[in-house]
Amino acid sequence: MPSEAAKKRKEKKKNQGKAKPAAKTNGTEQTNGNAPNGNAPNGSLDNKFAKIKLSNLSVSGVLASHPESRDLHLSTISLRYHGAELLTDASCELNSGRRYGLLGPNGCGKSTLMEALASRELPIPRHFDIFHLQNEVEPSDKTALECVMEVDEERKLLEEEADELASRSDDEMAHDRLMDIYERLDELEAGTAEATACRLLHGLGFTPIMQATKTRDFSGGTRMRVSLARALFVKPSILLLDEPTNHLDLEACVWLEEELKTYKRILVLVSHSQDFLNGVCSNIITMAQKKLITYTGNFDQYCITKSELEENQMKAYKREQDEIAHMKDYIARFGHGSAKLARQAQSKEKTLAKMVEGGLTQKVETERSINFYFPDCGKLPPPVLAVNHISFGYREDRPLIYKDLDFGMDLDTRIALVGPNGAGKSTLLKLLCGELTPTDGIVRTHQHLKFGRFHQHLHEILEMDCSSLDWMLKTFPKEKDVEKMRKFLGRYGLTGKQQTCPIGQLSDGQRSRVIFAWLSFQNPHMLLLDEPTNHLDIETIDALAEAINEFDGGMVQVSHDFRLIMQVAKEIWVCEKGTVKKWKGDIFSYKKTLKEKVKADLKKK
Repeated sequence: MPSEAAKKRKEKKKNQGKAKPAAKTNGTEQTNGNAPNGNAPNGSLDNKFAKIKLSNLSVSGVLASHPESRDLHLSTISLRYHGAELLTDASCELNSGRRYGLLGPNGCGKSTLMEALASRELPIPRHFDIFHLQNEVEPSDKTALECVMEVDEERKLLEEEADELASRSDDEMAHDRLMDIYERLDELEAGTAEATACRLLHGLGFTPIMQATKTRDFSGGTRMRVSLARALFVKPSILLLDEPTNHLDLEACVWLEEELKTYKRILVLVSHSQDFLNGVCSNIITMAQKKLITYTGNFDQYCITKSELEENQMKAYKREQDEIAHMKDYIARFGHGSAKLARQAQSKEKTLAKMVEGGLTQKVETERSINFYFPDCGKLPPPVLAVNHISFGYREDRPLIYKDLDFGMDLDTRIALVGPNGAGKSTLLKLLCGELTPTDGIVRTHQHLKFGRFHQHLHEILEMDCSSLDWMLKTFPKEKDVEKMRKFLGRYGLTGKQQTCPIGQLSDGQRSRVIFAWLSFQNPHMLLLDEPTNHLDIETIDALAEAINEFDGGMVQVSHDFRLIMQVAKEIWVCEKGTVKKWKGDIFSYKKTLKEKVKADLKKK
């Protein structure tokens, strides 16, 4: 049954909707980045009122939309981090109901821009509440369900704002915001809140037992999924998601895609999964040449539009350069000739000067290509690896994760492991390389077989105050040739200052490149890749795929990136219910099955 507060809201909403006020003219307001938070939750819900002070960050901008609009238009944005210019006099329009994919190469400043928005270093009106998915919920005795439903403070703030807006019946902007707040308050009502929270957690892979489990018993990745569920539950005015799929399995990725593609407010998303961007985004924003450029459509549409624009730009550039060359040639030949020819040469010289003053068409700059590289590992006679009837469980009082697995692998193996979270995909990789020992059975490997295992915790081996060049030379002390190491790092997109500055100043994607360089330098025979695309940009993922395809060793990967799996995997193995089975189709037929399952679950709800 609806509460008394809900009934009153319904009556107010009915009365408010009878007569819509006349429109007000939009104005322009200039503010600095220190606007008060007011009643807007800021950052993540765990620290929503604490203004995040970003060291080594300099930000400025101007609000270019009505201060009470549901749309956010910012102009003359400048962004500097560690002294590097990331944006200069850039503009950005974020409109309610639009879902923006933020693209750019590793290190261009995407996460820094998101941080500047979340911390209100840019002039964002106080009525925008912001959620930045950055940190997992704190471990505590609260259950996952309780953490998601902790919205009393948000409900109170929204009710206060609704009362204030209801008194301003002559303001159209206030009317539109009031209708939106009423909708959000209805969604947060106690009568429906628990069912909504359960649905969100279920979609992110939480069983009923997990929903009732205390968060202190979860890993960091699982607590991050709780934080994501909270963001989806509150539905803030501005939702900032930085790589939200990093801790999800493929089914949860499909579910999240379905959930976000109808987000009604402002969504800004950083993701390097092209498939995910295609399913969610209505617009693409690129960070290029210190500017923000917005395109209409999803990722595929952006690629088509960008290609057409660049083609037209190059045609205009060549036509203009030909015209300039012709005029310069004429001026050089006839500038000192007869009076008539000299006057014509002077006229062309003035025309050329006006062209230069008005701005010439710029040549399309192609991004420097990245070429990942896994050295020739040589040949090993089969069998290279044999799994003989193994079983495994972490605890005797818990069910086995795997039971009686039996298969073999060689250097031509190209396998993608898929399945729900908790099914044991990462565990299987650890069993293959000997990091874990089977409870029963045995894993036999060739005596010279060398594994190269990538996983997210490898970032912990990096020394943040050391440069990538010094760290590699320190890690491989037998390598004395500094120039050789520089060239090796350069193949992974780390050049110049990026090789010599502290690793702590690199982006997460650039640190991943250091890890891949470290992994490759060991010259492994078989790559075991656990979520290798986390934090990598799209160009780097394509470079990784190409390197894997050219590698003459074996590869087993766990990934939530459908496109990478399609590019490199010859077989799809499904880990589920204690066993591993080969999928008969490709990865997109598997995704289709997952999408049908998600839609069926949504109908049941």
